[in-house]
Amino acid sequence: MARATPPRPLDVETLFPEVARYRKTAVRLHPRLGDPSVRESSLGGPVLWPLSEPWPHCEDDHPRTAFSPPAQGPIPLVPVLQLFATDVPDLAFPDTADLLQVLWCPFDHEDGYVPRPERYWRDSSLGDLQPANRPRPSGADNDYLPDPCVLHPERVTDYPNWDLPDEVADALEVRFEQLEEETGWSYWSHLSVSDGVKVGGYPTWTQEPNWPTCPTCSVRMEHLLTISSNEFDGESWRTWLPIEDTPAMGTIWDLPYEQRTEIQRPPGLMLGDMGGIYLFECTSCPDRPFAYHSDCS
Repeated sequence: MARATPPRPLDVETLFPEVARYRKTAVRLHPRLGDPSVRESSLGGPVLWPLSEPWPHCEDDHPRTAFSPPAQGPIPLVPVLQLFATDVPDLAFPDTADLLQVLWCPFDHEDGYVPRPERYWRDSSLGDLQPANRPRPSGADNDYLPDPCVLHPERVTDYPNWDLPDEVADALEVRFEQLEEETGWSYWSHLSVSDGVKVGGYPTWTQEPNWPTCPTCSVRMEHLLTISSNEFDGESWRTWLPIEDTPAMGTIWDLPYEQRTEIQRPPGLMLGDMGGIYLFECTSCPDRPFAYHSDCS
């Protein structure tokens, strides 16, 4: 079943034309529990891997936390996301590539105390790509091991919240507050940045933005994708809960816990306190340097 975000309850650009110039297209991936094949886009599903390329391992020293490995040493990365270009045509793939893969080490790292992701661009037509056996490192917590999910990509429009320039946010503050008092709709929670696992658009910051700078050209990197713990939160569900998942009676919070969790957190991930990991890259440089950031604490 496809997933569609309901239309915004208000016309953002009519109310606040000042934000129109900052709009961006995002693709909400709407992961839902399923049985994806190795030739499908998926989250936590099976992936293709070159026979000529060793499976990647993490050799970092890990901090002592509740999500530490039982012993130091090489740890196989686990597949998190596989995206084919046909499912995300808005994503600018490098020349010859039509497959994006994200793997991560499923233990805490000093940088953010979350899993450390790695990104791979591939040409899916290469003959040595074969289904890979998905490792499950000993001692990894289920919170960092996504359950297999099929994807339902959907294009939406993002407007910035934390990334709105200070002078624009200050100028609009009174009108934002007035709108919420009169209608109950919050620009910050309901009308701006889309929630969930997504490609492009703006990061779903829960703290001050932290955009990385390219180590090669010193330009601010672009948001590639967000791996989020949830599809919506206790407030944003009013606009970001897909139409197909809306209960016939009551609200999403009236459903039994297990049923609601399958909608709100299908992959079963819990990154910090319902946070996310943001992946960035520099598309100005030929080798597309990569970085990540989290605000999960």
